[in-house]
Amino acid sequence: MDKKIVFYIAGRLMMIMGAILIVPLAIAFVYNCPNNIGEIVDDAEKTGFILAILFSVGLGFLATRLTRSERKLEGIKEGFAIVALGWTGLGLLGAIPFFSYFLVTSGDYSMGSIILTFTDACFEIYSGFTTTGASILSDIESIPKGLLFWRSLTHWLGGMGIITLAMAIFPAMGVSGYHMFRGEVPGPTTERIQPRLAQTAAILWGVYALLTLAETILLMFGGMDWFDSLCHTFGTMATGGFSTKNGSIGQYNSNYIDWVITIFMYFAGVNFLIHYRVLRGNFTDIFKNRELHFYTGTIVITTIILTGILYFAGLKPAHQSAEQFRFDPPPMQEFQQHVAEEADKVSTLYGAFRHSAFQATAIITTTGYGTADFDLWPDFCRFALLFLMFWGGCAGSTGGGIKMIRIMVVFKVGWRELHKMVRPHLVAPLKIGGISMDERQVIGISAFVLLFLVTFIAGVLLMTLFIPDLITSIATVAATLANIGPGLNGIGSVENYGWIPVPGKWILIVLMLLGRLELFTILLALRPSFWKR
Repeated sequence: MDKKIVFYIAGRLMMIMGAILIVPLAIAFVYNCPNNIGEIVDDAEKTGFILAILFSVGLGFLATRLTRSERKLEGIKEGFAIVALGWTGLGLLGAIPFFSYFLVTSGDYSMGSIILTFTDACFEIYSGFTTTGASILSDIESIPKGLLFWRSLTHWLGGMGIITLAMAIFPAMGVSGYHMFRGEVPGPTTERIQPRLAQTAAILWGVYALLTLAETILLMFGGMDWFDSLCHTFGTMATGGFSTKNGSIGQYNSNYIDWVITIFMYFAGVNFLIHYRVLRGNFTDIFKNRELHFYTGTIVITTIILTGILYFAGLKPAHQSAEQFRFDPPPMQEFQQHVAEEADKVSTLYGAFRHSAFQATAIITTTGYGTADFDLWPDFCRFALLFLMFWGGCAGSTGGGIKMIRIMVVFKVGWRELHKMVRPHLVAPLKIGGISMDERQVIGISAFVLLFLVTFIAGVLLMTLFIPDLITSIATVAATLANIGPGLNGIGSVENYGWIPVPGKWILIVLMLLGRLELFTILLALRPSFWKR
């Protein structure tokens, strides 16, 4: 492996990160403009951003100076190493503003407090970059605007991929790399739109930005201010789920906002190549793309089933829900009032349909926004949503999870093997949309799904060491590995991850990265032999 080119490009990424951090710093000044330099020094939010910018630019400049190379990026190892190192390093740099704020506001500078605040800062930012949306914050609205904007912006950058964004710039720096693109773009295929990879990256980001602009404008029409509109759009288009409100989208209690976000969550779970072709007037994929049909059908069927169960059965009795594990359960009277409010949301057929459609789309696309506390829904609904956390959006979307195309392949492989049991000599190539798949692709997809499930089981085993509730342990791993955020019981839609012990949080951070970079990139980087020549 050519380590010089790896650290050279990593340095360039750090410098880009430094430039990006200027934006949330500017937002911090807009909402709280200091009168003098002394007030800036005393402001943990602004100081944190300034330190993060200095570290990013300084380390990036040093790395590029010490490792400058005239060679082009060509190797597979180098491409995957850059993605693994880039995401890890940028997450640590991006956590500096939150670390500064958490540490100063806590007022406790003991070693234990430093470790805890550093862990929490890293958890929040890696959750942002990986578009997971899991949060350790209990009072989101008390956080300064600059930090709230930064955590939402990390969603938007991580959704399409900050390295993919940088690839439009890299050719001017004498660097190219299909393997960086391959290591970061979600899904089993990395189809190009244009012969030059930089053009493909630019087109994907152009479509992403156009949809972002459209949703932001529509949310502003619904009554959100520009700040909340932009932050919630970042969370929607990246299928992330960070909100600027304690009650997430449900706090607005708006039909219009719910449906706008539901529609754009659906768009975000669609392969962005399809969006590009539709915008150019080519609607072929809408009628012929089997993955798109499977994805849409899954959302529609799930919505219908959830609507029927919620309307006819209602929520679970309050005493049953109260028995579910919560780290800090509210008083029973307060909890019963919460249950009554949630029951009222689904008491009509339209109400059940509205909230079912939103939550089904939020979970299947791995966005994780909430308009209702689905942890109070009947166990059938809760298990169905937990199961669908693994599925995710389409390949080439910003959604997490296994991806719909892989689910389709696994189902078809299982069906084919059933036929072969009674017809051993049957030769039946696996087809998706009438097109035969290469057997190496089928084996690769099957191996990925198996490795995903093994990682999930290993994660649950580890989390049971730190969480005294099995369902919560299962939900934390499913919600982080599939990049969703909210889960069940102790991490339900109205709970947070702040109470989980430090070692447990670091396990979940690793799971977030494994899920976002689709296992292989991080697992390869963890092998010592990977870094040898």
